[in-house]
Amino acid sequence: MYSKSLTSTFTWALVSFLAMFVSVSFAAPIAIRRSTAIAGRQDTTSSGTTYSGDGTWYETGLGACGITNTDGDAIVAAAWQTFDEYPNPICNKQVTMYYGGKSVTATITDRCAGCAGAADLDMSPSLFDTLVGDPGIGRVSITWHYS
Repeated sequence: MYSKSLTSTFTWALVSFLAMFVSVSFAAPIAIRRSTAIAGRQDTTSSGTTYSGDGTWYETGLGACGITNTDGDAIVAAAWQTFDEYPNPICNKQVTMYYGGKSVTATITDRCAGCAGAADLDMSPSLFDTLVGDPGIGRVSITWHYS
């Protein structure tokens, strides 16, 4: 009888401890770093400003703008770091990109988490192939503007 009571007490203590640990770990705040340079770029959506950056390609899927993309879509992911609004103000904006005498127009439907520069764009594979012609290249210098 003594061991049953001790086991029951130990079980309740363990369950209480685990419940406390789980609730603390799920409620922990997350620090978000904000970039004023990129936030400033988001407000400049006039077609008169030309940007220079790296053009890359990525595997499409559910984008940060809430749209599921497929490879055949003419879509692009932009480098933004602010999360003040959802969807981000540059979601669904049109951009025209230039490389090697060619140009393509696409819609921003995703966030480029892997882009190093504020003016880098990540394209769907078919869009990258249309603009660059060789997906094996992987990274090119492009210029672009909002359409």
